[in-house]
Amino acid sequence: MRKARPLSPTAAAAEFVPQNFLTPFAWRDVFAGDGAIEIDLGCGDGTFLAEMAARYPHRNFLGIERLLGRVRRVCTRIGQRRLNNARVLRLESSYAISYLIPPQSVAAIHLLFPDPWPKRRHQNRRIVTDSFLHAVHRALRPDGLFHFASDQASYFADLRDGAAGAPHWTREEVSADAFPLTTFEKHFRAQGAGTHRLSLRKTSPVMDEVASR
Repeated sequence: MRKARPLSPTAAAAEFVPQNFLTPFAWRDVFAGDGAIEIDLGCGDGTFLAEMAARYPHRNFLGIERLLGRVRRVCTRIGQRRLNNARVLRLESSYAISYLIPPQSVAAIHLLFPDPWPKRRHQNRRIVTDSFLHAVHRALRPDGLFHFASDQASYFADLRDGAAGAPHWTREEVSADAFPLTTFEKHFRAQGAGTHRLSLRKTSPVMDEVASR
């Protein structure tokens, strides 16, 4: 087996490894600047993450990705573009958002084209569950936004219908042109396939209060 080529020092520095995987870390340990934080869950090859960091240099962007090969590609992309406001964490997204992200600290969370598990018998494997949305809500600051995109109409509809009328979310109209395309979205567009987007703004009361009633 051919050994992977070592990352350059600049690329290697793009990976964030927490000292403790059991309690929330401090953002000052991730980024030098104090700009608003955005998270890209399941950031893939880092195309979206890197482009967002380049567009908005005064914000900070953390990508979360569990696959080593993808993390290396993200690190390389960040290093090549010398993006000091972008880093990547190698971890499963649900765990990271539930246990490591400081509460009420994130301006926006992006979940773009997660594995759709389209077969009904597999849909319990989807990342979007009540507990996941609870963790996203807790991580967002009071006016934070959750951006979701999928090529599966049923996945989109489930989230849209679940959020409709919920007191802790309000739907926000955000143009798709506000964001760069992910690699998956470029592929879908090339095939003429439609995509579905939903943006939810965190509102009061907090989900902890709703769940306790």
